[in-house]
Amino acid sequence: MAKILLIEDDDEMSATVAKWLSLEHHAVEIARTGPSGLDLVLGGGFDVIVCDVNLPGLDGFEICRRFRDSGGTTPIIMLTGQGHIKDKETGFNCGADDYLTKPFSVRELGFRIRALLRRPDTYRGKVVVGNLALDLNARKIFLNGNPIALLPTDYALLEFLLQHAGETFSTDALITRVWATDKCPTVEAVRSSVKRIRRVIDQPEQESLIETVNKIGYRLRKE
Repeated sequence: MAKILLIEDDDEMSATVAKWLSLEHHAVEIARTGPSGLDLVLGGGFDVIVCDVNLPGLDGFEICRRFRDSGGTTPIIMLTGQGHIKDKETGFNCGADDYLTKPFSVRELGFRIRALLRRPDTYRGKVVVGNLALDLNARKIFLNGNPIALLPTDYALLEFLLQHAGETFSTDALITRVWATDKCPTVEAVRSSVKRIRRVIDQPEQESLIETVNKIGYRLRKE
């Protein structure tokens, strides 16, 4: 399962794309304006970004440009109704990895996303926090060198916390960043996920690696 950010202001199209990608077992988050999309892009944690060009507030070219200028390396597929070579050239010059002209087949988008996910990425490697290690290429999490088995949502949550170790997130923020958009998770769903993860990664008679921050949310201890 990959975490995909879809930046698209057309409600019908975004719903169609999100539904198809969810059927392909991806978690999809949707942003409907340029500024909100840029905030999520700069926050990181996504495997692929699918970005429309014509967006309210900030166009897709500028989002792509600012993300690359910040050092972001996540693959980006640009979507647009403009099919001119010059527009495609602009997108690629801004740092896009692929380009689809509307109308397009959601199956083709799925193919292109899978191709990007298979592509070797020299910037992806490992995130190590204490006795936990996240292999970004293999998409596996190891505890003391041994791979652990988690439910897809639990994996996505722990992956996100590992990539933001030491940062505190409210349950609402975790729902927004981790859960698929076609689901309606509750605060209790987050708590249950944290409990399941703790049963796998915590050691007896030791403090939990996932710390509960009173009246705020959760964070993964750095040490």
